[in-house]
Amino acid sequence: MADFSGKTVLVTGGASGIGLAISRAFAESGAEVGILDFDESAGAKAADEICDGAGKAQAFACDVSSQDSVDLAVASAKEAFGRVDVLINNAGIANIGTATTTSSDDLDRVLSVNVKGVYHCLQAVLPGMIEAGGGVVLNMSSIAAITGLKDRFAYSASKGAVHTITLSVAADYLEHGIRCNAICPARVHTAFVDGYLEKNYPDNRDEMFEKLSKVQPVGRMAKPEEIAKMALYLCGEEASYITGQAFNIDGGYLNLRV
Repeated sequence: MADFSGKTVLVTGGASGIGLAISRAFAESGAEVGILDFDESAGAKAADEICDGAGKAQAFACDVSSQDSVDLAVASAKEAFGRVDVLINNAGIANIGTATTTSSDDLDRVLSVNVKGVYHCLQAVLPGMIEAGGGVVLNMSSIAAITGLKDRFAYSASKGAVHTITLSVAADYLEHGIRCNAICPARVHTAFVDGYLEKNYPDNRDEMFEKLSKVQPVGRMAKPEEIAKMALYLCGEEASYITGQAFNIDGGYLNLRV
């Protein structure tokens, strides 16, 4: 496992789901973790849990759709930790709908979080990385960025943008010692999935969970911890030769379905 002792890592949406697993993993690897989350109480709870386990973490309230909010959170993190070595753009929201059923307001909402949220964090963090002589950016994309998924028009559009943002940042900042990669998960078993099933399939929740699990050829959803382990690798020195790449963690979804 990579050693991040002496490094500072910021994780947006770091208080739940994949983000929480990533926050825990980096703390366990020695990093000081800044948890940037819209849910201030959840962020504080996650940071307390990490600190109780002898890790180092601090929560910062942050709405990634607002540049002012991001600037304030990043400035507070820098004041607390001194610098930012790794930025993980994980915060995101989902949306169900097609091109004709997705409202303009819903499209704006998804893009403001999933795309402009990444932009706002890059605006706040990259200058410091340039000044420090390097750093790592990891974006949470999705298989929705590279394959067609039904009823995911806005979400797919946003993750397609994240995919190409990754390539652009990798190209633009390579000379400054900054690497940028992305992870593209298929379905991951988080509280979001459980809530979705409870809301939409209360009478046959277990049946639908099984159905959604078997969409992946390996027969299950990914665990948040599996995504976190890939994040550790891509942000560590062992991956110093890797930039401008998107890594699929999809249980065989893209290539093995028949």
